[in-house]
Amino acid sequence: MRKHHTLGSILVALILLVAFSLNPIDALAKSYSWGFTKSKNGQPVDVGHELESVLKKYDALYKGKPDKKVIYLTFDNGFENGYTESILDTLKKEKVPAAFFLTGHYVKSATDLVKRMVNEGHIIGNHSYGHPNMANLSEEKMVEEWQKFDEVLKQLTGVERTHYARPPEGVFSEKVLEVGNKHGYRHIFWSIAFVDWDRNSTKGGDYAYNELMKQLHPGAIILMHTVAKHNAEGLPRFIEEAKKQGYTFESLDNLVLDNALQTKKQ
Repeated sequence: MRKHHTLGSILVALILLVAFSLNPIDALAKSYSWGFTKSKNGQPVDVGHELESVLKKYDALYKGKPDKKVIYLTFDNGFENGYTESILDTLKKEKVPAAFFLTGHYVKSATDLVKRMVNEGHIIGNHSYGHPNMANLSEEKMVEEWQKFDEVLKQLTGVERTHYARPPEGVFSEKVLEVGNKHGYRHIFWSIAFVDWDRNSTKGGDYAYNELMKQLHPGAIILMHTVAKHNAEGLPRFIEEAKKQGYTFESLDNLVLDNALQTKKQ
């Protein structure tokens, strides 16, 4: 009896092992929360070997070339709080391109501002339709989130579709990146960020300016939120100072092109 019990245990273990190996979804389901060691003295950020490997595998980007003094400005917009117009005014005055990662709610509730973003040459990114935890969704639901957003965007602004995605709250899995690529949504993360999403913040423009300047580094993808007044107040001064230091501002399309050329050379 003991021998039969041992053989049975071995068979069960083998069956489980085979089942796991035949189910690659399990290996791709691990959830990650985007994070990094912030830049100091102009040095590149450190995201760690595991995150670096995962992003490289799926051509997801979080920074540009470390030897090129270029900045990529991106904003996340979930709802409007009265400061996006000021930010757009600054970008127009300084001739700086940006990418706005929007939700379905934002497109529907602030359509005129979204149209202005498009008309002034900014990129619209896909922050999902309903702002869910993308890593918890089935493949079908992931695609539904991205495509439902695109449908609303096209209906209200005429933009055919988005090509860049950013997961809500920076939570993702390999499956999210894989499915995104399969359907034409390349994921863009970031290398500069700070606590700036409090709609009631009274910290003032100096707070945003100082946070941006102390983390500034070549190839930076900056994440900001438009809901806080201090971002609208600090942005003009930051752009002016960055330009004085020899930085230029480029679009995510330039970043993707640079990355493709660099990969081709390797």
